[in-house]
Amino acid sequence: MTTGTTGSSGRADANRRRIMQVALTELLRDPDASMDQLARAAGVVRRTVYGHFPSRDALITALVDDAVATVAEAHARGREGVTDPSEALARATLAVWEIADRYRLLVALAQRSVTMEGIKQRLAPVRKSCLDLLEQGMDEGAFTSPLPAAALAYVHEQQLFGLMEAVNDGALAPAEAGRAAATTALLSAGVGAERARGLVAGL
Repeated sequence: MTTGTTGSSGRADANRRRIMQVALTELLRDPDASMDQLARAAGVVRRTVYGHFPSRDALITALVDDAVATVAEAHARGREGVTDPSEALARATLAVWEIADRYRLLVALAQRSVTMEGIKQRLAPVRKSCLDLLEQGMDEGAFTSPLPAAALAYVHEQQLFGLMEAVNDGALAPAEAGRAAATTALLSAGVGAERARGLVAGL
């Protein structure tokens, strides 16, 4: 009995993961894709999709939650083992941008279902990690922004959203966006222009 239950649970989890993976691909290709289209693309019946996600908005919310978790992991991985706050900020921003670039169309789509306030709430753990790094940099004199660290963390967050929109609208080439994001984060933290550009170029 236990083995059968575990097997069913495993299949359900696998189905859910597959639906989410396929849905992300399909929604980025066609933001107006219906639940019927997503079910067909995933190779399951519509009832299976609704069994995991009671609505299209619920599915998009789950995709956003998954994206936020991935961004948090990338931010931690980018700064791991780096003691210099400026380098840690640059590396973390580059690591986050790799993930954010993959999900930038999802963020635009999610704003129809998950309010920006909801997205910001989900990003609270990442913002706290940014805050810790900014406070360290300010304490050590590496960052000299006129803004307090808590406000600067919000600025950096909005810079990323702004750059996502710039790429989506064709104002910034995707290939340039990651280094632009890292350099902009350093400049807004008060790192000198020459130091910021040289640091990012060397990564």
